Amino acid sequence: VQLQASGGGLVQAGGSLRLSCAASGSLFSFWDMNWYRQAPGKQRELVATSTRDGDARYADSVKGRFTISRSSAKNTIYLQMNNLKPEDTAVYLCNGRFGVNNNWGQGTQVTVSS
Repeated sequence: VQLQASGGGLVQAGGSLRLSCAASGSLFSFWDMNWYRQAPGKQRELVATSTRDGDARYADSVKGRFTISRSSAKNTIYLQMNNLKPEDTAVYLCNGRFGVNNNWGQGTQVTVSS
């Protein structure tokens, strides 16, 4: 699949954003889908995972604030981000894994001002 992320922007601390990642191609429901983020000078961090079995997993830093979801009908995953903090500022990237396939979309910038 090819992945296209969108929804980033500038928001004040405490605000919300919803990121979307649209997948082209077939068999989307068989893919484990992830959101990563990378801030300047920092390592890429796994933020949230939506498994093909319907499980959702989160980094400790975003638990209780972020929610990952997926729509098989729209071949899209979402990341609802609430109560955003300045430390959430990063480029957010969507990623899909199925078998030996490991596909990345382009990033979308999220900037949280204090």
